[in-house]
Parts: sequence; structure tokens; C-alpha cells
Amino acid sequence: MKALIFKEPNRPVVEDVAEPKLEPTDVLVRMRQVGICHSDYELLYGRYIIPISYPVTPGHEWIGEVVEVGKGVKGFKPGDRVVGECVVTLPDRIHHFGFSMDGAFREYFKVRPEWIHKLPDSMTDATGSMIEPFTCGYYAIHNVGGTDASQTVAVSGGGTIGLVCAAAAIGMGASVVVIDPIASRRAAAMKLGAAAAIDPTSENTVERVMEVTGGGADLVVEASGHDASLGVVFDLPKQNGRVAMIGINIGRMIPAKLGNIQMRSLTMKGSIGSPGVWPAAIRFLERTGLDLTPIQTHHFPLTDAVEAFDLGSHPEKCIKITLHNKAA
Repeated sequence: MKALIFKEPNRPVVEDVAEPKLEPTDVLVRMRQVGICHSDYELLYGRYIIPISYPVTPGHEWIGEVVEVGKGVKGFKPGDRVVGECVVTLPDRIHHFGFSMDGAFREYFKVRPEWIHKLPDSMTDATGSMIEPFTCGYYAIHNVGGTDASQTVAVSGGGTIGLVCAAAAIGMGASVVVIDPIASRRAAAMKLGAAAAIDPTSENTVERVMEVTGGGADLVVEASGHDASLGVVFDLPKQNGRVAMIGINIGRMIPAKLGNIQMRSLTMKGSIGSPGVWPAAIRFLERTGLDLTPIQTHHFPLTDAVEAFDLGSHPEKCIKITLHNKAA
């Protein structure tokens, strides 16, 4: 079967590998779609938040179809469409699927039943391949108290994570404004249902957020990790507002008006991953009918994975790139 392998940092190849051997507690899955994540580039470039080694097959934003189940597996059968969590437990330790262990950028792979969730029949494969990043945005908002139709939400950063945060808040009923310098991302935000999209390179971000939200956002989601965004994030909430920090910026020192946390009585909370929310997030997507396809800008077959990663290294040209398994 074909698989994308990072042989070593900055050396991705697609090559033939042996199909996995099923153990009694395993589920064999045929990959249908997998999204490329920014974290996959961290892995490609030789760095990640936990120890990693090479060679490794990436891929954690996936939807697949059950092909076979081990004798000890209950609750799943061939033909089930499933998605899987990224942070998983094996006897030796906690692993990150597609990072510290091989992931889903291959035609077939095996998982454990406790890692996976069935998809409703009404949900498309396209939505299924977006569930992993969506759960992160959904969790980030719930982690800081949630939102509803009475509130305004400002999302700083219009990449995949920023846009799924915006989509989650829109699905919860909030009025949402997205801030990003790239026109295609602002356009995607509007297609998702945002009330406004701000270009921080041509508009005064703070003034425009104050104008659109009527004096400041109830909730600010910092989803970019960029220095400029972090520098103004505490200027955007209203009095007694909240800030969800989901954008990654590790190791750099950023000047920011920390006094606003006290002066505006702000609540701030960091967020990473999506523990414990997968079933709820799947139900949420099913019942709201949110269309996440504006985020998915490019599609490639698995055999063209190297070319897909090359395109994805240019964020001004794309948002979410999705790879497909033609055999599925």
C-alpha cells in the first residue's frame, strides 16, 4: 500500500509499505480523507511538543472506513465510517497519533476501538475530515465558558483553527468577527457566517472590533499565535470579557498590555487539544448542519502528498489541504 513517510526532517516521500497486521483488539481502517495540519509541518521540520523520532507517517485529521475488526472488538463492524482522536493511550505511554506513532497518511492503518467514533449517516466525508480540528475550536470555547446568541466573539487568526473556532461560535449563535490579513481567509470567514472580517494591515483592529461589537467582544479567541495579534489581544474584550488562548507561540516574549487583564476584569484560559468533547462535537455538527467546506480549499490524492505539503507551506495560497485515498 502507499504511505507518506517523513524519513527524516525535511524529507517527505510517498512509497510502498506493508499493510498492517491486525491484532485481536485492533480495528483496520481504510483511509478516506486526511487533512494537513500546521502541526504536521512542525513534525516535518523536526520539532514537536513531545519527543519524536523518524521515520514516521503523519496524519491525525482523518475519516476512514472500517475494513476489519479484531476478535476482541465490540461495537464496530466493516463499513462503519469513523474518525479518531489524536491523543491516545497504549500500554507503554500516551501517544500522539501521527506524531509519536504512525498516523493516517496511508491507505490502511489500524487503531484501537477506544480511540474512534462513528459518524452519523447524514454527515459527509468532508465534514468528517474536519472533525479533529473542529473539536479543538469547540473545546477552546467551552473551556472558557462557552457563548450564545446574546454575545459577540472576536477571533484573531483566520487559519484552520481560527475558522473552526469561528464556526463553533456561529453554531452556538454568537455574532462573530474574524481578524486576518489574508483575503481568502476573510472570505472563508464570511462564507461560514461571520458578521465581519477585518484586515489588520489596512484597518485599525481595535477600533473596528469596538465598532462591530458595540464596545468590545464578550469573548476573544486568540488563534494565530502571531506577535502582532498577541500584542493587542487584551485590547479587544469588553469589561468582564474572556480570552481563550489557542494559538501557539512558545518561547518568544511579546509586549502586551497585561494591565488590561486587571483593569477590565478579564478571564483568560489557555487551550490545547480536545479532551472529552468528541461525541458532543459530532452531535453539534450533525444538529447545526454547519458547513465547514469553505475552509477546505485544495484536494490531492495521497500519491501527490509531497506536492500537497509543498503547497501548504505557502499559507497565502491555501487554507486546509485534504488528501484522498482513491482506493476508498
